[in-house]
Amino acid sequence: MSKLSVLASTGRRPATLALVAVVALGLAACGGKERPRADLAASQVTTIGVNSYLWRASLDALSFMPLLQADSSGGVIITDWYANPSNPNERMKVTVSILDRDLRADALRVAASRQVAQGGGWVDAPVQAATVQKLEEIILTRARDLRRSAIRG
Repeated sequence: MSKLSVLASTGRRPATLALVAVVALGLAACGGKERPRADLAASQVTTIGVNSYLWRASLDALSFMPLLQADSSGGVIITDWYANPSNPNERMKVTVSILDRDLRADALRVAASRQVAQGGGWVDAPVQAATVQKLEEIILTRARDLRRSAIRG
């Protein structure tokens, strides 16, 4: 006689059925596809308010520029003016906003300002759209690489 039939015959049938149901539900929850822990940690359980891969990738991409502000809970990185030593008559300032906890292209917004030296001062100049798009592409590619590395372990 099995333990289950002994328990059922002693008047514990409702408790036994409840236990079997709980075990069955627990086992059923084991199936299916789980998200990798590293991915879950980055997008949902971070101590910063935004996607950690986008945050790290943004800091990496802008590492050559002096930072003016970096707010991880708000997802904003603002650089100070940077002049390339090979072109000292031009300087750039960049603002990166990370808008979401998920690693998505629309969770990233990059804005840039450019100035050129003219008459002893700095004058605002237009920034090519391709420059901003290229910077966004660099950040997104780096964020994807960081995510892949974290998932592989």
